Amino acid sequence: MTTSEIDRASEPFGIDPAACEAGVPLLDVRRAATYATASSRIGGAHWRDPAAVATWAGELTPGAPVVVYCVHGHEVSRSVALQLRAAGIEARFLRGGIEAWQAAGLPLEGMPRVA
Repeated sequence: MTTSEIDRASEPFGIDPAACEAGVPLLDVRRAATYATASSRIGGAHWRDPAAVATWAGELTPGAPVVVYCVHGHEVSRSVALQLRAAGIEARFLRGGIEAWQAAGLPLEGMPRVA
């Protein structure tokens, strides 16, 4: 799919930062290199490699909601959301990504330390 096709297909599944419900799992799907150099993430989010969706999608509960985010809320999170939806997961992408979350004044946490 092209970027514009992904945008059109995924748009109904976007969610604004302020509309995220407490208790809905958040998955950080920033590319590995971006995640490795990031200084913060959305609190409680778990990183999943967007290049390996087929590998970890089966760990999620079919029919259960999940919100995925990347940096800007463009092709990475939109593509992951569509792939998860195809696997039966009620995935949504965060419009504007982590940047919109931060701009809305919502809390971030520091990155977990690797032992």
